[in-house]
Amino acid sequence: MADCLDRQQPGTRFLHHVRGRRQRNWCAAVSRPCACCPSSPVWSFPMSIADPTRLILRNGRLLDLQKGQLISGQEVVIEGERIIDVRAEGEPGPVGARIIDLGGRTLMPGLIDCHVHVLASNANLGMNALQPNAIIMYRALPILAAMLNRGFTTVRDAGGADWALARSIQMGLIPGPRIFASGKALSQTGGHGDMRARGELLLNEPCSCCFRAGAIARVVDGVDNVRLAVREELQQGANQIKIMASGGVSSPTDPIANTQYSEAEIRAIVDEAAAANTYVMAHAYTARAIRRAIECGVRTIEHGNLVDADTARLMAEKGAFAVPTQVTYEMLAEYGERLGLPADSVAKIEDVRQAGRNALLLFAEAGVPMGYGSDLLGEMHEYQTHELKIRAELLGNLAALRSATSVAAQILQREGELGCISAGAIADLLVVDGDPLSDIGCLVGQGEHLAMIVQGGHVRKNTLV
Repeated sequence: MADCLDRQQPGTRFLHHVRGRRQRNWCAAVSRPCACCPSSPVWSFPMSIADPTRLILRNGRLLDLQKGQLISGQEVVIEGERIIDVRAEGEPGPVGARIIDLGGRTLMPGLIDCHVHVLASNANLGMNALQPNAIIMYRALPILAAMLNRGFTTVRDAGGADWALARSIQMGLIPGPRIFASGKALSQTGGHGDMRARGELLLNEPCSCCFRAGAIARVVDGVDNVRLAVREELQQGANQIKIMASGGVSSPTDPIANTQYSEAEIRAIVDEAAAANTYVMAHAYTARAIRRAIECGVRTIEHGNLVDADTARLMAEKGAFAVPTQVTYEMLAEYGERLGLPADSVAKIEDVRQAGRNALLLFAEAGVPMGYGSDLLGEMHEYQTHELKIRAELLGNLAALRSATSVAAQILQREGELGCISAGAIADLLVVDGDPLSDIGCLVGQGEHLAMIVQGGHVRKNTLV
């Protein structure tokens, strides 16, 4: 049965490090197998054997993100999950292809959010981690469906989502964006992923068989232990590894100015990720934390609100990416306390909120490519598209659009496949009522201006018929 999952199925190229192997459960506290958790069987899922979808999208204006303009007179031909041609309108198409007239609307790539927590249905992450696993998963269903309805056909989860959830979406069991999962983020004791309160006994770390789905991170310390943790997350299907390299807003005991993990630990994590042909993304706010992470080989910096000009230039020199998430601070400042964010966390928000806008400008001036990130929690997920407004206000509409398409695809190491409209690309497409180059507002909201959503060649929404 294991061989069934080893053979690559349509679309599975997005699920790195996934093979038909037994799942192992480990005791996080002592790094040895947990005796109360037997190995789970490997399940093989039937894939669709129906004829591939054949579509021709005609009479639209293609958004060319390289040139920053709309192009008329072109049509897009889709077979299966991929675009097979972008050509002049009216040429003969594949036999049996369905032709859809876009009525002059904008045709653009599906959006990509590089920093989400799809299992964070509670703004208080400590409380989120205590929820029963089934409740966490059920609460994630409307979050996922709403992301897709807003036009996000792909997301990179920054802690919490796992292979099974990504696989469920890929199989069509539940609607949602394609997920690049990080598994559990890695945090040092007392770090951004450690939700234990001061005074709580630290010797009662639960084994991973009781480690709930709502926890976005796992606590692990020491070079050998972090190496093992990376290997475990990769074995469980993580596409990339997330670490906490500085203090944060939502955690109870770590000031934002803290640096977290020793350089030896970070280098070990990066080394293990590189051995598996993937990379490390690091939560980091201050210039000092960012610089340490970059010098240790981290590829993407999440947030980066307190960066300085010298550190931004270092990032550009090293070929690193930034994923700012300014919208989360705007929403936390407005709604965080009401939605259950602890008082200690509320007090931290202003430290990073105003600086975040300046960081966007510093990254742009230094030439650091910026991916799109939202990082919203609980009821604030509905403001996911508002990051586009912030980016457009400071950097212009085209830069905002690129951050959620072509730059995001580079971060995911899927340029040419995602975030573009070209032959060979995955057919993730949006049909928009309006021109986002001149009015970014047509992408803001809950998808009201999206006439059609295509994901992997499947029509997920269509108001044109």
